[in-house]
Amino acid sequence: MDTYLETERLALRRFTAEDADLLIELDSDPAVMRYLTGGSPTPPEAVRERDLPRILAGYEKWDGDLGLFAAQEKDGGAFIGWFILRPEPEGPLDEVELGYRLRQAAWGKGYATEGSRALLGKAFTELGVRMVWAATMSVNHGSRNIMEKLEMTLADTIPTPSDMEMIEGSEHGGVRYEITKEQWRQQ
Repeated sequence: MDTYLETERLALRRFTAEDADLLIELDSDPAVMRYLTGGSPTPPEAVRERDLPRILAGYEKWDGDLGLFAAQEKDGGAFIGWFILRPEPEGPLDEVELGYRLRQAAWGKGYATEGSRALLGKAFTELGVRMVWAATMSVNHGSRNIMEKLEMTLADTIPTPSDMEMIEGSEHGGVRYEITKEQWRQQ
């Protein structure tokens, strides 16, 4: 396994072309997809033909430093989901998005906070990142709580994208949280 980052309980690695089934399973859980698609699964062919090729291309684009990373428990190696640390498609490399999508079995165990905290550390100490942001729906209190645990600051409200208007709570829009390198250092 080509480890990108380790925490006390997690190992993050780059996805490979053989990982489509892991992503398909994750995206087929209605609870996992609740605030993304209203619970609809991502079609397996979309994962294989669109999503996974984009993930792999991202490693080339950003020299393996940024992208979407598979998360596994160090004890037993179970796949628990993924974390993301990457810029907007044409955005500056010193301003990156932090995100995560975890299997239900991994919820409530502190993995999202643990993995995100380690990624913030890597971003600010090794990758030359100036600012990290994260966004979610206003009604996604679980993700918002994690952003607040990371001491990210609520920076803005954002409109709901048109392809997400069918999701419960979409009328409340979304939120964007941010943390700068300087704010992170002061923690």
